[in-house]
Amino acid sequence: MKLAFILDPLESLKAHKDSSVAMMRAAARRGHEIWTIRRDDLSCRDGRVTARALQIQPTHDDEAWFAELEAANVALTAFDAVLMRQDPPFDFEYVTATWLLERAEAEGARIFNRPRAIRDHSEKVAIAEFPQFAPTTLIARNPRDIHAFIDEFQDTILKPLDGMGGSSIFRVRHDDPNRNVIVETLTQLGARSIMAQCYLPAISQGDKRILLIGGVPVPHCLARIPKAGESRGNLAAGGTGVARPLSGRDREIAETLAPLLWSRGLLIVGLDVIGDYLTEINVTSPTCFVEICQQTGFDVAGMLVDALERECKPIS
Repeated sequence: MKLAFILDPLESLKAHKDSSVAMMRAAARRGHEIWTIRRDDLSCRDGRVTARALQIQPTHDDEAWFAELEAANVALTAFDAVLMRQDPPFDFEYVTATWLLERAEAEGARIFNRPRAIRDHSEKVAIAEFPQFAPTTLIARNPRDIHAFIDEFQDTILKPLDGMGGSSIFRVRHDDPNRNVIVETLTQLGARSIMAQCYLPAISQGDKRILLIGGVPVPHCLARIPKAGESRGNLAAGGTGVARPLSGRDREIAETLAPLLWSRGLLIVGLDVIGDYLTEINVTSPTCFVEICQQTGFDVAGMLVDALERECKPIS
């Protein structure tokens, strides 16, 4: 197959732990062509979506992890599959990219995750569809409502709806002397909606990343355990990743959501679960492939390539 990956700049990727690099290496080992595209190289003229694409050969060297083969301006329909793996922030330019990718899809391109599904699934707000699995959650912009939530639950987590990697997440207790300024800052004085959740003490045991691929849960999760003095388990915030088998509750959540999300065109999904509660549904560029594989031997990237091979027959 001829596969294209829409990515951040290649030189910025940390190949030793990057999930997209793991996918490309796994696909290349099976003889598939690997092309890369930067989001700013997408364009649409007269309804035809093309991109300046670079064909690469992934290597096993984490420092010089790819060799450049060929650069060309290519219609997205020329690829057997295009994987959108651009990291957030999910800003207007990200939304614009989904519009262009949706146009390419209408021309016949296979895009994963489907652009409309990415656009329709806010990684924070999407849990509102599954209240039976989520902790008590408020999405609001009026500071009065947020303060009432803090007073009700006494110990809470506040976070922006467009954050990633644990950025701008605050644990706020009812008697926190900084609670007013935290709420003012996060809501931009009531102009911006945020999420509030009751604090889950089980975070001390890890914020579990559960991967779904092609409607099937990966049998192991990565529990991201906060460092001392932290309430965030994100690896970007200094958390330590420990792979574990899925618990019964993990599997219940994953097996309920997996077929539904796959039916919407979400090939790769990362569920975040703290204790027994679903806290986020990540659909832009879910990670943790490498850590799970290294600690358990389960080939997560190979499972992804299996799914692509099932879904995508070569165009030519």
